[in-house]
Amino acid sequence: MTELVSHEPATGSELWRGAYGDVDDAVAKARKAWPKWASQPLANRIELVRRFANEVRKEHDEFAELIAKETGKPLWEARTEVEAVVGKVEISVKAYAERTGQRKLDSALQGSASLRHKPHGIMAVLGPYNFPAHLPNGHMVPALIAGNAVILKPSEKTPAVAEKLVSFFHKAGIAEAIVQLLIGGPDEGKGLVAHDGIDGVLFTGSAQVGIAINRKLATNPGKILALEMGGNNPLVVWDTPKINDAAALIVQSAFTTAGQRCTAARRLIVKSDIYDEVISAVKALTDRIIIGAPFDEPQPFMGPVIDNTTADNLTESFLYFLSNGGKPIKHMRRPDENLPFLTPAIIDTTDMKERPDVELFGPLLQVIKVDDFDEAIAEANKTRFGLSASLIGGSPQQYGQFWAQIRAGIVNWNRPTNGASSAAPFGGIGLSGNHRPAAFYAADYCAYPVASTEMEQPRASVGVGFKV
Repeated sequence: MTELVSHEPATGSELWRGAYGDVDDAVAKARKAWPKWASQPLANRIELVRRFANEVRKEHDEFAELIAKETGKPLWEARTEVEAVVGKVEISVKAYAERTGQRKLDSALQGSASLRHKPHGIMAVLGPYNFPAHLPNGHMVPALIAGNAVILKPSEKTPAVAEKLVSFFHKAGIAEAIVQLLIGGPDEGKGLVAHDGIDGVLFTGSAQVGIAINRKLATNPGKILALEMGGNNPLVVWDTPKINDAAALIVQSAFTTAGQRCTAARRLIVKSDIYDEVISAVKALTDRIIIGAPFDEPQPFMGPVIDNTTADNLTESFLYFLSNGGKPIKHMRRPDENLPFLTPAIIDTTDMKERPDVELFGPLLQVIKVDDFDEAIAEANKTRFGLSASLIGGSPQQYGQFWAQIRAGIVNWNRPTNGASSAAPFGGIGLSGNHRPAAFYAADYCAYPVASTEMEQPRASVGVGFKV
């Protein structure tokens, strides 16, 4: 029997192992159990997901420690992820009522017109490794409230967190067939996406994988598809007297979670006449970042990236920039070749003839110097992605121009590019998504609207075109 093994990024130690799942078996169980779940009153389903939140609360500390171990993120950050899992429940209850609630309009002799929503059926949730609890949960809770069954296929890098997450649903009283864990690699993911018994695919991950899923389902419009993909996110810095505050926002945007956030700032675009002052402050603050293992004291700001392969690829990307016209501001270093810890890197790519439009998922920030605001916006939009963008400094008029002209689903002013609220829609355009934003708007893709006109007794008459 094939087994999947998970290791702690910070130590290399084995954390978890388990057998690969069977796609056909999981789908068959879900299809058999789903009608009973879907027919329950909405109030019952809401009560059960609220119990789920309580089960997570009971094991808050243990769950946070597991997330920290399997992802390598600092314990303080893992705790915020657990809090987001709990908070998602009430946000989803509110979103379901607002986005997919019932409506009824009386129409006198024409009876009544009703709007209600139905669940799709069996939803495949494909989760990422950077937020292995919060991001899959952001699909699962809205899907369950709407009356769907869920099969979670987690990243093969974080199966232990997924197993624990699913166990909380079961402890809350939701049937094991309604929320299932499917352990596996790319083959199991592909099998789940293509399975005729799956009614929807909710994906969070790279653009490369998301595009492959989109192609696979292009001839099957009946299967709902929500894609949350990455970003090559710009952060523009303009006139501001608060250089140290700007530096803090830049560092938070670029290096939180070791740069492993889809909303992380990848490109820093700076006005030329404040460039030296801004970059000096950013470098000074970056030099103070504590890098370490999840449970170190004092707590680190940054842990490792997810694995050695990722660390190798990021190091090679930094060398590529150096070899193609990039000027180093802060070198990327690997303190231990056997572990995926990296120091955050900053490189000026202004003079590069071609800048790769890719999502480099780690602590690597590219800097570009520009002379005027129109040039800054044009540079920011020079990407196929369109997830997140921020303006630091500038006037209200400039922010109005920035907001109007930037191609992104999240546009901020004097705030980081990351740290989006679950109480707002979350998603982007271009290679960042397929116009199905998640978070508060997840309710939209977890149920479909049904319009009805209704009368208790048939009533009709015929008019023009009939003989007397």
